Amino acid sequence: MSNAITTLDIPGLKKLRSGKVREIFDVGDALLFVASDRISAFDVIMPNPIPEKGRVLTAFSEFWFGKTKHIVENHFITSDIVGQAARLPLLAAAGPAALQSLQGRSMLVRKCRPLPVECIVRGYLSGSGWKEYRQSQTVCGIKLPAGLVESSELPEPLFTPSTKAESGHDENISPARAAEILGKDVAEKVAGYALAIYKFARDYARQRGIIIADTKFEFGFVGQAAGLPSSSAAGPAALQEQVILIDEALTPDSSRFWPADSYRPGGPQPSFDKQFLRDYLETLSWNKTPPGPQLPAEIVRKTSEKYLEALQRLTA
Repeated sequence: MSNAITTLDIPGLKKLRSGKVREIFDVGDALLFVASDRISAFDVIMPNPIPEKGRVLTAFSEFWFGKTKHIVENHFITSDIVGQAARLPLLAAAGPAALQSLQGRSMLVRKCRPLPVECIVRGYLSGSGWKEYRQSQTVCGIKLPAGLVESSELPEPLFTPSTKAESGHDENISPARAAEILGKDVAEKVAGYALAIYKFARDYARQRGIIIADTKFEFGFVGQAAGLPSSSAAGPAALQEQVILIDEALTPDSSRFWPADSYRPGGPQPSFDKQFLRDYLETLSWNKTPPGPQLPAEIVRKTSEKYLEALQRLTA
């Protein structure tokens, strides 16, 4: 646990953003994504890191970026950070020790302009989708058949977008609202990509004993306007740019992974993702606002083991 990374600054590199998990640096003609071992739940970063988590997230993303490239291009360039030092002077200037610490938890990615909508695909009824269904028999405004139970497989996977909140909670929105934000053509394009990637990954994972219940994707534009702020409206001109998959892909942070051999609809499922941590936190009197509670060593250890097992099952 001593080598877990929670904060990171690299001499000579400009940090653009420090998110809940990732540190993003500008290295000239690309961005450097570094996955820390921080973990968040209910949009609050926990005080304890999860050992190996950053390396697991990076390995997952690299794996899925490669597997789904036939569906849509993505921003991944390489995870061989040490090997890129000669090509990128800013990285070389960080020094050998810094480069070695980045190896395994970092990716060089293309610069792009992120879309202001997150693309969630649900194949099963869980989480906020299950809560909405109980109230109105809908998920993100989409009417579903009566009689479904918690963790039911949906008749067809659903594209259920959400807004991207700078702070606080993201908000589920309807596909129609996503089309208003992105423009109809862009919204249809990313919905098609998101559903196709999910179906491909779902079928691949099923063969390895894992159910991918739902997942979140992010997309962005590369092209002439890729350097514009993410808050800029997509607009018709954006259609001339290429839409690509960005951020991370099908990790335990962005997905629900369930063991197929113990799947029983009608209640919550065991998981290989941070739902295990959420379930523990639900047993506390914590009000889900910062600061997060200190996590017992056993919860930290088991969370790390679940992430590592998911990686081994799906990518070995």
